[in-house]
Amino acid sequence: EIPSHDEDAIRAKNLTTFGKAIVQIVIIDFIFSIDSILTAVGMTNGVGEKPSDALVLMVIAVVISIIIMMVFANPIRKFINQHPSMQILALAFLILIGFMLIAEAGHLSHTKIFGQEIGAIPKGYLYFAIAFSLLVEFLNMRYKKKEVLLNQNSEEEL
Repeated sequence: EIPSHDEDAIRAKNLTTFGKAIVQIVIIDFIFSIDSILTAVGMTNGVGEKPSDALVLMVIAVVISIIIMMVFANPIRKFINQHPSMQILALAFLILIGFMLIAEAGHLSHTKIFGQEIGAIPKGYLYFAIAFSLLVEFLNMRYKKKEVLLNQNSEEEL
């Protein structure tokens, strides 16, 4: 049987979509690699007697971080797919952290908004907000799980 024009178009579209996904993954991997390297460079500033000491430490740190990401990527993906509210919470955390970084940059550069200099925001506020949000979400997940179990038990009794 000869495939129709529609089937060819669908195959071409799937290949294009798959190709785009691969390109996006490679780009994101590259960006995260640069981020990891910059973090390693910043953390090893002034470490060791020779510059090669810091280089060895940076290479080890990047390799360990890549291994950790590879080990935990699938379990985290499964967890997030099972709990979509965690995706929204993670997005909120990214926005919150971005705001804190902007505020900290404004404070360090003595930026003034409406005639007022931007003050320092203690990081404890950020940590508390994240911890409290996670606690509420985990309690909510636990409540939903118990509710599902109760519903299953009540259905079995009927």
